[in-house]
Amino acid sequence: MSIRKVKFVNNHYYHIFNRGVDKREIFSEPDDFTRFFQSMDEFNTQNPIGSIYQNSFNPLRSSTPKCEKLVNFICYCLNPNHYHFVLEQLVDNGIEKFMQRLGTGYTNFFNHKYKRGGSLFQGKYKDVFIDSNEYLLHISAYVNLNDQIHQLRSSTSKSSWREYISDSFGDHNFCVKGVILDQFNSREEYKNFAEDSLKFMKEKKEMEKFLLE
Repeated sequence: MSIRKVKFVNNHYYHIFNRGVDKREIFSEPDDFTRFFQSMDEFNTQNPIGSIYQNSFNPLRSSTPKCEKLVNFICYCLNPNHYHFVLEQLVDNGIEKFMQRLGTGYTNFFNHKYKRGGSLFQGKYKDVFIDSNEYLLHISAYVNLNDQIHQLRSSTSKSSWREYISDSFGDHNFCVKGVILDQFNSREEYKNFAEDSLKFMKEKKEMEKFLLE
């Protein structure tokens, strides 16, 4: 059994990313994004919820109080064949428990829908410890704007960027953004920082180690 290089510690931040096996698409239709996002939300609990599909038939499910979370999402980006998260671990083994549920649950959904078998993702997800506040700020820009790096349309990529730059994002207030936005005077200031950060990373080729084509 392989041993992870990174030991996840509570209340610390990590960049988590992976892609489809053989670089295949993991989101083929808009409904796939919806299901993955639902999984990001519903599997993030200290008490196992079982199957999302089976729970959809439970009329009491919507009235059941949500248990404490395993992780906080700081930001995310879902691209056709890969994803990026910045996560804060909240409880012991929280990231590992969450990622195992997410990977297994979504793979089962995808394989059933598209009548395929086997692995969907390219091995174990990758993880990088975010060891400084400066790194946290720059990786948030990288993840939030990851669709721009790959020159993707909004219809083929979903990210938390709009949460960060818009005061009127509606009910899609998914991420815990204070750790980032509280360091800026306004959302506009963060927007300018993130866009400048992306240009800097491109010039210095700092983003190459995270690229998952």
